[in-house]
Amino acid sequence: MHTGSAARGRPPTEAVEETPLAPHVLVVMGATGDLAQRKLFPALFHLWQLRLLPERFRLVCSSRTGPEIGDTFLPMVHAAVDVYRGTVDDAAWQEFSRRISFVPTSGDDGAALERAVAEAAKEVGSDCEILYYLAVPPSATESVVRMLGTFDVPGSAKIVLEKPFGKDLESARSLNETLHEFFEERQIYRIDHFLGKEAVQNILALRFANGIFQPVWNHQHICYVQIDVPEQIDVQGRVEFMESTGTFRDMISTHLFQLLGFVALAPPARMDADSLHHETIKVFRAIRPIDPERVVFGQYEGYRDEAGVDEASNVETFVAMEVYVDDWYWIGVPFYLRTGKALAESRRTITIGFREPPLKVFPGDVDDTCNELVLELTDDPTIFADVRAKVPGPAFGLGRARMRLALVEAFPEAEPLEAYERLLLDVMRGDSTLFISTEQVELLWRLCDPLLRNPPRPIRYPRGSWGPSEASRLPSGRGWRLPDS
Repeated sequence: MHTGSAARGRPPTEAVEETPLAPHVLVVMGATGDLAQRKLFPALFHLWQLRLLPERFRLVCSSRTGPEIGDTFLPMVHAAVDVYRGTVDDAAWQEFSRRISFVPTSGDDGAALERAVAEAAKEVGSDCEILYYLAVPPSATESVVRMLGTFDVPGSAKIVLEKPFGKDLESARSLNETLHEFFEERQIYRIDHFLGKEAVQNILALRFANGIFQPVWNHQHICYVQIDVPEQIDVQGRVEFMESTGTFRDMISTHLFQLLGFVALAPPARMDADSLHHETIKVFRAIRPIDPERVVFGQYEGYRDEAGVDEASNVETFVAMEVYVDDWYWIGVPFYLRTGKALAESRRTITIGFREPPLKVFPGDVDDTCNELVLELTDDPTIFADVRAKVPGPAFGLGRARMRLALVEAFPEAEPLEAYERLLLDVMRGDSTLFISTEQVELLWRLCDPLLRNPPRPIRYPRGSWGPSEASRLPSGRGWRLPDS
């Protein structure tokens, strides 16, 4: 989509005034784990470089390891930042690293950690806030919550949890009861990094800030929606997680249903946490019970040969399914969800198919493929629309054309944040707009539980394919939108 020179990179008409962040003590549990090393520490260092963290800031890190890790912890964090964020500026690192401390924990004994957090809070000041980040395995979440909930430390506290939020409705309710025993709902932040992506937030901007799209975003004009997140990588050593969780719990009941919520929610009264959660909950309540006949589970060939996988494992590494939202906006419109490992290509794509004009008036129409609006949810977000247009020349012939908007090109002076960076800032601001509420979690498990109690048997599929052929036929004759198709 062409943007004229006057419009390209135009600054917002009204600047949003940021309230300075309160001083913070950030406590990272599971600090030697993969998530902390790949995501949290690189994100925090980049925020520090951008001067977006408060000057009065301390990072207290902990994990269930021996005290000997203390001497190697800072070099470990430096190496992680170097690998996942690029070359580290020495001056910025010196300022950042002197705010980091490491305290090992043993079992449920958090006395040393409690003292370290209290001391850091005293250094930061009486107006500080405590932020607990749980980068721990799901099996450890409840015990860590109970330990942290008993800490007697100054300042108000917030807690951030990673998915999965339970493995079914019963376990999700148990986790929620434990959380609410020590924290109020406003203090709990369930993070889904998909919602922190610029491209995903642009779904809301596209829908509700543009008169072109908002009036036609319903069943009268849209005939299908595809939410497609295939991954080229296999389990890559995360066998224990895959065997205990599976792709449905890992991706469908979290990321893809949250994307569905953003696509399908009705216009909120305002763009704040309460309004957005209210409309998303209405969507989840309106989802029709899942039809097992319209769900395909798959498992890539060679998965059972991975070290640590049971030779008879029926864990799914692929899921494709059809979902309906039975409300006034979406009645009759199929939503197709697909994700999996060891597939042909890694993509994050939402495709909106629009209904055809009721009368065809042009001779020699191109084909029967309808217009599609495609949102590529990459780190370089692109939105494009495939339309019919007159082919230049003496005859009135139709051809396929594409309108394209590249967001990075449209705003060249902007400084996009990685998803974890954005979400960490939101937690420090106390903004839960892009986080998942207790009610959302329990509604989705209530929806998913019947299928997971009696799941389809996984169908084998070759590595590098698009999954089982049964899944390819799921969206009727049109199939899934493939790259450049």
